[in-house]
Amino acid sequence: MQIRTLGSTNLRVTPVGLGLAALGRPGYINLGHADDLDEDYAFEAMQGHAHQVLDAAFQAGIRYFDAARSYGRAEEFLGSWLRSRGIDPKNVTVGSKWGYTYTAGWKVEAEKHEVKEHSLAVLQRQWRESQNFIGDYLGLYQIHSATLESGVLENQPVLEELTRLKSEGTCIGLTLSGANQSEVLDRALTITLRGQRLFDTVQVTWNLLERSTSSVLQAAHDEGMGVIVKEALANGRLTDRNQDPDFMGQKEMLARQAERLNTSIDGLALAVVLDQPWVSIVLSGAATVGQIHSNVKALDVKLDQEALDQISSLVEPPEVYWAKRSALAWN
Repeated sequence: MQIRTLGSTNLRVTPVGLGLAALGRPGYINLGHADDLDEDYAFEAMQGHAHQVLDAAFQAGIRYFDAARSYGRAEEFLGSWLRSRGIDPKNVTVGSKWGYTYTAGWKVEAEKHEVKEHSLAVLQRQWRESQNFIGDYLGLYQIHSATLESGVLENQPVLEELTRLKSEGTCIGLTLSGANQSEVLDRALTITLRGQRLFDTVQVTWNLLERSTSSVLQAAHDEGMGVIVKEALANGRLTDRNQDPDFMGQKEMLARQAERLNTSIDGLALAVVLDQPWVSIVLSGAATVGQIHSNVKALDVKLDQEALDQISSLVEPPEVYWAKRSALAWN
C-alpha cells in the first residue's frame, strides 16, 4: 500500500487506515456489531480479537491506526499489540482523540456510553492517559467531535494547551460530527496561534449518503490540512447488512454496480471516498479479519462514469442522514 504524508505534516500514512471504534468496547452502533464480536465480551477475548484484526490490517499494508479515549479500551488494546509485535514507532502513525469519557462500564447497553466535555482539565487528564497507553506511537491528537455548541474552538486555555503540545512535536487535529460539520471546519480553519494554523488535520464523516462537506474539505486540503474520512460505510448502512425496507432499491443498485466492477458494496463505497481529490486517509471501521480483507480491495476498484452517475442519487440531506444515524441502536 502506498505511503504518503498526511497533509503538510511529516506523518507517514496509508490511504486506508483502521479506526478502532468497534474494537475497543462491547457496544457500538454498527449494524451487526454483536455478530462481529461473537457476543464474547470478556476482556481477554476482546483483546485477542482486536489483536487478530490489527494483525490482518498490518499484513494488508495499513499503517495508520485511529483510536480515542472513549472507545472503551481501544488505546490499551492498540498499545499492547504494537509493543507485543515489536513494531517500530517509525513504521506506523497512530492518532487518538480526547473530549469524551467512556461511561458504559463494559456493557452493551448503558444509560450513557460516553460523556462529552471539552475542558482543559479533561484534555490534560486524557493526554496523560493516552500517553500511558500509546505515548511512544502517538503522532496525532484530535479534539473528539468538535462543535460550535461545546465552545471548544473559543476556549483559549484549551487552544493554548493544544498549541503547547504541537510545539513539542504532536500534530493536532479535530474530528467533526453532525449536520453542521462544514460550519465547524470553516471556523477551525481560521484559528491561528503563535503565527501558525493550529489544526494540522480534520476527520469528518463523508460517504455516499452524506457529502455536504465536499467543498470545505477541498478548501482545507488546499490549505495543507490532512483529511481523514470516517464512517465511510455509514455504520453499516452501506453494506450487505442493511435490511431497511426503505433502502432496498438503493441497495440493489449498489449491488449491481459493485458486481459489474468486480467488488463488494463496501469496496465500491470506499473506492468512491478514495477517489476524492482532497482525501488523505479513509478509515476502515472493520471489526473482523474478513472485513479488513474486503475493505482494502477498494484500492483496486476502477470506477467509471456509469457507477458515479448511478450512486449520485443516494445523497441524503444532512439533517436526514444524521437523524437516521442517531436512531441506530447500540448492539
